[in-house]
Amino acid sequence: MTDCTIGEYLLTRLREVGIRHVFGVPGDYQLEFLDQLEAADGLEWVGNCNELNAAYAADGYARLNGIGAVVTTFGVGELSALNGIAGSYAERVPVVSIVGTPATFVVRERQLVHHTTGDGDFTRAARCAAEYTAGQALLDRDNAGAEIDRLLRLCWLEKRPVYLMLPSDVAGQRIAAPAAPLALPEPSCDQAMLARFAAEARERIRTADSVAILVGPGVDRYRLGPQLLELAEALGCPVATLSSAKGVFPETHDQFAGGYAGALSSPEARAAVEDAECLLAVGCQFTDSVTGGFSQHLDPDRMIELHAVAADIAGTPFAHVCMKDALAVLARAPERTGRGPVTHRRIPSSPEPITGQPLVQDRFWPLVAGFVRPGDVIVADQGTSYFGFAAQPMPRDCAFIGQPLWGSIGYTLPAVLGTMLAAPDRRHVLLIGDGSFQLTVQELATILRLGLNPVIVLVNNDGYTVERCILGEHAAYNEIGAWRYDRLVQAFDPHDRTVTITAGTEDQLAAALDKAAATRDRAVFIEARMGALDAPEPLVRLGKAFARADYHHAPV
Repeated sequence: MTDCTIGEYLLTRLREVGIRHVFGVPGDYQLEFLDQLEAADGLEWVGNCNELNAAYAADGYARLNGIGAVVTTFGVGELSALNGIAGSYAERVPVVSIVGTPATFVVRERQLVHHTTGDGDFTRAARCAAEYTAGQALLDRDNAGAEIDRLLRLCWLEKRPVYLMLPSDVAGQRIAAPAAPLALPEPSCDQAMLARFAAEARERIRTADSVAILVGPGVDRYRLGPQLLELAEALGCPVATLSSAKGVFPETHDQFAGGYAGALSSPEARAAVEDAECLLAVGCQFTDSVTGGFSQHLDPDRMIELHAVAADIAGTPFAHVCMKDALAVLARAPERTGRGPVTHRRIPSSPEPITGQPLVQDRFWPLVAGFVRPGDVIVADQGTSYFGFAAQPMPRDCAFIGQPLWGSIGYTLPAVLGTMLAAPDRRHVLLIGDGSFQLTVQELATILRLGLNPVIVLVNNDGYTVERCILGEHAAYNEIGAWRYDRLVQAFDPHDRTVTITAGTEDQLAAALDKAAATRDRAVFIEARMGALDAPEPLVRLGKAFARADYHHAPV
């Protein structure tokens, strides 16, 4: 094929970067492109209930697949999706946002068409998108090939969304077909700077009485888990993870010291990280939600920091030193003079359920953790679900997905649609609160329509408990409407593909989880009922820290 339409060119490139599913909502400015998508081999259109959910689904897909894509229409569609795109930008998730726009002559003549503000200005939404994407382009016949390739490379390299505007009369125009598959870039390294960094970092590691590694989400975004493991085993030192990197280092490994969250950490994890004479912080971002409200006590003079394309030793920057190469050179570091002990973390066993005992958060999450098996994908919504499960041990080869920085509640239900399509051979467990569930529940219909079988555990605690931990324990604004969740699931499930169970006691929860473990060909929905003011201890303490930061006092 010597030529192709611009839409076909874009679709070819999406396939080449590994995308197999494209999420979105149809609109009249991108219907011709969607016709081309449906005719394309190797790509499947996934229609969503709304554009925000589509963006969340593309994010979840990209977390496991490496990159995702979402298609919306001009104005009303893209702005609905923008919260999801902004979350991907904040959390460094590569998503290709494709927006069908009015025809070029419509824009040129400033016609007062639908989905605009009626003043001939067609740039408002694009200006908004520019704040939350790494690169943008308005495609036409002259620039389409080059701009599509540029933005896909940028999306992959930066691990952030990009924004492509595809006018309705441009998708069908013909250009030269790609001459060769798209080569995706990786972060480059200045070898001279790398050598300088390696010499100083190796000496610090060699002479330190104690060394520890702290793992952040950047390791996962650049798929460097194996290189991290090689470094850790070469050094033989304790390894802790931020909750945003939970599971990136195997929690069953002898060197795993636990999760680190500043003052909310276990004594063992906190000592391993904060007392280390030399701390390697790999891909870390110290945000409030993952540090117990900035309660970490880390001495910059003792730290070696590795990021995607830069490193730092005790405040001295080393530009253009990429994380992959830095991990490799440090794994070849000479034997240290003093290792310091590795504290073997005792992994608690799941408690035995007590018959008739009402569910409470402190025992609920260990019971749920006992249900998780190696290889599972755990998707946990912000609030009780995220902070409750983040503190639990997790088997090997599991993935833990949340949104602790952007923190948009409701993200996870559409996100699990994306994770299931990205990794269909794994079991996917969604942990979500009732307030979050009510925001994006429509996407359950898409999950069931596509024949997907997640295990969904809904924490029904009558409202926004995460907010109650900050302020307004008994305030009306933290209340939500009571739903009959079992009947709601039935409404989204016309083919009776879901097992629905309600649990209010520990033995009921144990039976529900046993049923979920034995079910292979149907989705399982478990409603777990708990008290409105009951919350995991880490969330209670974090809520007090947020209250002090936001309002200069702790909640009464």
